[in-house]
Amino acid sequence: MPKLQIIITSTRPGRVGLPVGQWFAERARGHGGFDVEVLDLAEINLPFMDEPHHPRLRQYTRQHTKDWSAAIDSGDAYVFVMPEYNYGMNAPMKNAIDYLNQEWQHKPVGFVSYGGVSAGTRAVQMAKQVVSTLKMVPMFEAVSIPFVAQFLDDERRVNANDVMNTSADTMLDELLRYADALAQLRVQAAV
Repeated sequence: MPKLQIIITSTRPGRVGLPVGQWFAERARGHGGFDVEVLDLAEINLPFMDEPHHPRLRQYTRQHTKDWSAAIDSGDAYVFVMPEYNYGMNAPMKNAIDYLNQEWQHKPVGFVSYGGVSAGTRAVQMAKQVVSTLKMVPMFEAVSIPFVAQFLDDERRVNANDVMNTSADTMLDELLRYADALAQLRVQAAV
């Protein structure tokens, strides 16, 4: 069974990303196609890039980088749960992506974005440029949550609507198809 890593990218105190990520992880586990792991950048707490060598060389000197590399290397597909900051992705997300290179390659990636009226879609477009450069395959299917606060209950749990649930299931189906197909490419590239 392929491993899906759901990466919660917001690190801000009081963030909405945590409950959104928890909702999506529960939906992904219910899908049944993946071994699901949640990676929370607030807990991982990577400093801003502090490696002396380019990530493509995989000559890591810091333990936090080695740990991040091992975690991402073990994944077969990813979903970034992401806010939109000033029309773009947030700095911790970009930093976490930039730490690595080969670990991301030839793997599919989906996006669960949230925000106000734009639902984080401008940040997703920015992220697609970045992940494509790393030879990741971004999914067209996505979960975009506008005015995200309306979906939080008093305990800050997400009460998803039918559009969110259907979008999540559709994206998970596509991620599974691509994870299976790209696994063969990674095997061939390793030879």
